[in-house]
Amino acid sequence: MNLELNGTNVIDESERGGKASSLFWPWCGANVSLLALSYGSFFLGFGISFWQATVAAVLGTVLSFLLVGVSSLAGKKSNAPTMVLSRAAFGVKGNLLPGLLSYLIFVGWETVLVSLATLATGTVFVRVGHLDRDTAMILGFAIAVALTVSAGVLGFGVIMKLQRYLTIITIAMTCVYIALTINKVDWSLVTSMKAGSVQGFIGALIFGATGIGLGWVNSAADYSRYLPRTVSSRSVIGWTVFGASVVPIILVIFGAALSASSEDLAGAIASDPIGALTTILPTWYLIVFALVAILGLVGGAILNLYSSGLTLISLGLPVKRHVAASLDAIIMLAGAIYFVWVADDFFYPFQGFLITLGVPIAAWSAIFVTDVLLRKRYDQNDLYRIEGRYGAWNFTSIGILVIATIVGWGFVTNGFASWLTWQGYFLGALGGKEGQWAYANLGVFFALVIGFFGYALIARKTIVRQESV
Repeated sequence: MNLELNGTNVIDESERGGKASSLFWPWCGANVSLLALSYGSFFLGFGISFWQATVAAVLGTVLSFLLVGVSSLAGKKSNAPTMVLSRAAFGVKGNLLPGLLSYLIFVGWETVLVSLATLATGTVFVRVGHLDRDTAMILGFAIAVALTVSAGVLGFGVIMKLQRYLTIITIAMTCVYIALTINKVDWSLVTSMKAGSVQGFIGALIFGATGIGLGWVNSAADYSRYLPRTVSSRSVIGWTVFGASVVPIILVIFGAALSASSEDLAGAIASDPIGALTTILPTWYLIVFALVAILGLVGGAILNLYSSGLTLISLGLPVKRHVAASLDAIIMLAGAIYFVWVADDFFYPFQGFLITLGVPIAAWSAIFVTDVLLRKRYDQNDLYRIEGRYGAWNFTSIGILVIATIVGWGFVTNGFASWLTWQGYFLGALGGKEGQWAYANLGVFFALVIGFFGYALIARKTIVRQESV
């Protein structure tokens, strides 16, 4: 249980070790959450069939985690954190903009995951009948926060060990959940669902990619930076994609089957995505279910808290990594309290959060992944010096990010909060905010395309010049 002393520095050669297969545990542990079951219901909410939801789950998950896998290569190449490596594309100071976006998405996700663990625990104990809802939620809140904060603050070594145990335990207990509930699936209803529109399918695919994999690109190198540089690049990508994708794909598909079989379950998931899943369980398994929910969600929250601490330091906060993670934990606590005890609904603010930050994060992800593919090496010293080859500001990259974000926000509809209704200002070209393409979230796709091709076309010569110095 040693405290990690490394922060945003390059990892020393003596501390590097392990195999690419070690990446399976943190990525699987972070994505084994029962929240993926609820995603099956969210997918069907786009008006598509079970089979379309299945294809969207496979494509959205694998393709988004492929970006995570490629980003992991940067950590192996340079042994530095993701948001330090992003300075090569944006400049040492220019990286403040994507760094801030990254920090917001980390804090948002860790807050959401802890909130879900708390809500699920409250629902379980209300059904069991031994505790009132508020007391039960306080208990779940305390357990989730204790595990998340302790591992996130202690750092890499503890995370890698803990995620292995969390993964094994959670997968085993999730298999029991599937075995107990598979009889609730009405396969005649599931297979008879009519196919939805192309727009609905694309919307589900993009929503899945944004909510399942895309938000991890900005932390990918944080866990591969301890690997030796001699490790196979294919193995790094392969173990990352496999570990992160295998369980969510299965759970999303099974969740879609459950929701297609029960309109009541599908409706309940919108307000309590995890707790609603207890309504089809026998009472004797509820306590175990609460543990499954907490451990699965905590696995993702731990990685978010750890990376948010590193990102905060990369933004210039002059504190140690564990202090930064502790500060993030305080923000997470406040946000979780709001979601659990103040907000009326979960799904709508959650989807609004994903769409709004998903667009610029998609643009940054495309730029960063393209930079990783084009760049053969990183100068470890210049990543930390404004007078180095990467410079203080790369206004070209910043401009591409801004343009991609403006275009992206113009092609998404976000009515989940009154202050977000301004989005979708370009949808008039596709039938308006109530048209067929309104909820397809095409803005995320456009942000990815503009980020990738824009940076590839403009930055290639700059990278060649930087690497010739």
